[in-house]
Amino acid sequence: MIPRYTRPEMAAIWEAQTRFKIWFEIEAHAADALAELGVIPKEAARTIWAKGGNAVFDVARVEEIERETKHDVIAFLTHLAEIVGPEARFVHQGMTSSDVLDTCLNVQLTRAADILIEDIDHVLAALKKRAFEHKMTPTVGRSHGIHAEPVTFGLKLAFAYAEFSRARERLTLARKEVATCAISGAVGTFAQIDPRVEQHVAKAMGLTPEPISTQVIPRDRHAMYFATLGVVASSVERLATEIRHLQRTEVLEAEEFFSEGQKGSSAMPHKRNPVLSENLTGLSRMVRAYVMPALENVALWHERDISHSSAERMIAPDATVTLDFALNRLAGLIDKLLVYPANMQKNLDRLGGLIHSQRLLIALTQKGASREDSYKLVQRNAMPVWRGEGDFQRLLKTDPDVKKYLSDAEIDQQFDLGYHFKHVDTIFKRVFGEA
Repeated sequence: MIPRYTRPEMAAIWEAQTRFKIWFEIEAHAADALAELGVIPKEAARTIWAKGGNAVFDVARVEEIERETKHDVIAFLTHLAEIVGPEARFVHQGMTSSDVLDTCLNVQLTRAADILIEDIDHVLAALKKRAFEHKMTPTVGRSHGIHAEPVTFGLKLAFAYAEFSRARERLTLARKEVATCAISGAVGTFAQIDPRVEQHVAKAMGLTPEPISTQVIPRDRHAMYFATLGVVASSVERLATEIRHLQRTEVLEAEEFFSEGQKGSSAMPHKRNPVLSENLTGLSRMVRAYVMPALENVALWHERDISHSSAERMIAPDATVTLDFALNRLAGLIDKLLVYPANMQKNLDRLGGLIHSQRLLIALTQKGASREDSYKLVQRNAMPVWRGEGDFQRLLKTDPDVKKYLSDAEIDQQFDLGYHFKHVDTIFKRVFGEA
């Protein structure tokens, strides 16, 4: 986790103190279940909670023990015994380290998902607000980076809203996918611990019991989770890239907010660069980079090896922290985005009406010309305009082959900008609902 790209609430999920607190709760809830089953004394379970429930664990002490034991869970249990006293002998009965580690990881991932879902809600709110603000603001649609036909800037933002709505749904499913608990013993057979302990711990920790585990919870669940984060990051980059293109000097249809006192370049005082969007592009690449290790972690040896462990210690905090920061930055970027309708209109007019070429093509076919001939007639008049050698509308009116099919008035009708926006309301209703 890089402090520059870290927000406190998400970072807190991955702090050692938080991890030890979750480890303790898993062990203490298991002790409660074991006490109810008569495996350990009920007084021991009460003592474990009484002495450990409000404890602030000494991270340095745990690390000191781990340097000797070379085992993080044993180090924690040794420190817990120092806090709880003799009743600590009833902690961790019938359990293996992965029961604690995997259940804790899934608690952390579900908490992280809750923050990320809230982040997406903020992005959606900003997109909706700006989409309705510019619902009918005309701008040029581009395919291959080249002017195509008119759209509205509101439609661009509505497209992003729909995309992030899907992202929210996927993330909700990913949260459910990873919200499982395993307290099943050394190889998942419950040989040394009753399955009812797992059920109790799962309920207490807001999880569901893993139907079948080995020594670990199956890693296809985690692969799906991190793959989902990668898809969300790709959506962040898609929107960031759109803004970067729109802010280019030759386009300048939209621009990141530039605050008072902000500097764009150490060398060129005039610069206003899309640094936030570029930053989001880089952060998105990092989140996607964490997906591959998660996919490779699925293939563990037999009931378990630890090849996944080192990777997860890095990708779990880093991917969630980075995406949290990116989504928060994106929401603010959209909310403060500067939009320039006049430049949008200027760019719409830049090709002298060529953006209406398809309407002319269709109009000619409806008047009896073949599609092949219609295409040739329209293109024949479009290419000089492309080279800056005339006005499309005027050239069409002076082309005798075109005039065989269309009058001047009929040609003029095909240049109505509003014609392209007659279904904007329908699209908005599809994306945002009737409200």
